[in-house]
Amino acid sequence: MERRRARELALELIFELEFSPELDVEILYENALECREFEDDGYIREVLYTVADHKSEIDAKISANSVGWSLSRISKASLAIMRLSVCEMLYMSDIPFTVSINEAVELAKKYDHDKAPAFINGILNKIAETEGVKGRDA
Repeated sequence: MERRRARELALELIFELEFSPELDVEILYENALECREFEDDGYIREVLYTVADHKSEIDAKISANSVGWSLSRISKASLAIMRLSVCEMLYMSDIPFTVSINEAVELAKKYDHDKAPAFINGILNKIAETEGVKGRDA
């Protein structure tokens, strides 16, 4: 499976977690494999489980870098996109932060409102800077 398609599927599952926080992530993933008819994918599994395991830390990074915006004011789509990207930047060092941010912007163009790409780009760049990710990829 192409990484872009895998990223979209991961985003869908992260988005679903927002509406079913009581659902076990393993059950969500297994149901997705069956209902969406895709093969088990290491990237999707890693992103989904990592976001679920580190959601509070990821959300804290997003919140700290989205000045004037509480998480409840950010669209659910934007929040899911940023969770995916922050997960990649902080927990998946094999993915360059520029790729992660660019892919997040592309996902925002496809799944969110017109102003979301710039909003997401700004927050993710701040996170990359404050977390030292930019220096890691240099």
